[in-house]
Amino acid sequence: MKKNSRHSTRKSRKAHKAKVREKQQELRKRQAAQGIFLPRQSGYSNRMSPYQTEEEEKTAREEAVAAQLGLLRNMLPGLLKRLSRIEDPRNPNKTVHKLTVVLLYGLLSFVFQMSSRREANRNLSRPAFKAALQDMFPELETLPHGDTLERLLEKVDPAELEQTHLAILRRFIRGKKFRRYLISKSYPIAIDGTQKVTRDGQWQDIEWLERRRKTQEGEKVQQYVYVLEANLVLHNGLSIPLMSEFLSYAEGDPDDNKQDCELNAFKRLAERLKQEFPRLPIILLLDGLYPNGPVMELCLKYRWQFMIVLPDKCLPTVWQEVEALKALQAKNRRKAIWRGRQQTFYWVNDIEYGYDNETKHITVHVVVCEEEWEEVDKETAEIVTKHARHVWISSHALTYHTVLERCNEGARSRWGIEHSMQTEKHYGYHYEHVFSYNWNAMRGFHCLMRIAHMLNAIALHTRRVVALIRDVGGIQAFLAFIRETCANPWLSPAWRRAFVNLPFRLSLE
Repeated sequence: MKKNSRHSTRKSRKAHKAKVREKQQELRKRQAAQGIFLPRQSGYSNRMSPYQTEEEEKTAREEAVAAQLGLLRNMLPGLLKRLSRIEDPRNPNKTVHKLTVVLLYGLLSFVFQMSSRREANRNLSRPAFKAALQDMFPELETLPHGDTLERLLEKVDPAELEQTHLAILRRFIRGKKFRRYLISKSYPIAIDGTQKVTRDGQWQDIEWLERRRKTQEGEKVQQYVYVLEANLVLHNGLSIPLMSEFLSYAEGDPDDNKQDCELNAFKRLAERLKQEFPRLPIILLLDGLYPNGPVMELCLKYRWQFMIVLPDKCLPTVWQEVEALKALQAKNRRKAIWRGRQQTFYWVNDIEYGYDNETKHITVHVVVCEEEWEEVDKETAEIVTKHARHVWISSHALTYHTVLERCNEGARSRWGIEHSMQTEKHYGYHYEHVFSYNWNAMRGFHCLMRIAHMLNAIALHTRRVVALIRDVGGIQAFLAFIRETCANPWLSPAWRRAFVNLPFRLSLE
């Protein structure tokens, strides 16, 4: 009886899956007839290894290492030159490893996605891995211990490491590598906050933020670290770490029991961003926390454009103007198809927004995007129609010719920073691992992690690497493929030494 029951259940599941596939095929044919084509899915085949011989696999591994690590090899002389400007705080009579060697070791730990100092110590010191690294990166004269790196980062100003990060990015900007991905002739930068690490108890560190949680045992104190991140987000899917601003208890008002907050951190981050890139044309892409007068005033002061998510219940006076002027600006309409979705845009320009008790006024512009698309409901196996609505407040007036660029290629690219932070947390960079409880060292490890992520992310979006990723079976599999290749004797000493002089050309997909 039980066997028949299981058999009928299995049979019904198979029939349901077949019905879902049939409906999906029907939907694709209908969409193709309407001229709607969905973007290609990034799925990878479930095939066996594509390599037939050991020599063929060895050649593929050499090509993968050259393609992925070639960018770091190409940037390394300038990177080390910038790191050498950092004053060494250690006692010169007691130092074994040069400062640049220790920092390069830390950077490589994150490039190869080591989950902790202990794992880096264990794996990077393996004879095969160590020999490969020192051949490909002869600047790594010695191999320090992870604790040596921590002790150095306790004394090095994280701002110095961030300057190295920015120097690399400036080189790409000067080389016009991102020119094809500008929005309204400006560099799209998304800013968003995220929690880095938590711990229970009330410790002596004055920098950590605090909150109280109610538990069955009573109220407990929890300390946490929160970081405001800025990324350069491009509409080809590339999200490049740019700057970080740590929220600190001391930045609030301890006397009034007020801690630091994301809006205060935004002001500090914006000021630093303007100092580092005073003439760079920027368009800020912000979420629903930021549509307020002081933030928009600050953007206009710095001559930055912006596209900010506008929630339904936010800025009621602006929404009243939108409803009142929508009929008067009836020509402000455009329809489009984006990633299989039928879009209808309407926008209202030149809205006077008053804030700070109506003592200050700025002119803003609002655009609404209503979407409709069809998909197969996997529960009912029926084709259903879905709807969505997105609203943004813009610094510049919208037109028929600019609305798609500012919304689809600009504002929606803000999601790239959320994807980037998820990658750092769950796909190899161990964002939520503290690495050190010393505040200064923790920020130093964070800077090295963001530099490594920037280099890896850019390399992964080059045409040469994209083709290789499809063969290996995905980004995580590809990065593991690189790590395994360097950790085992796949690369001959002659090839590793020749790698130093291999030509590299950056061509983004």
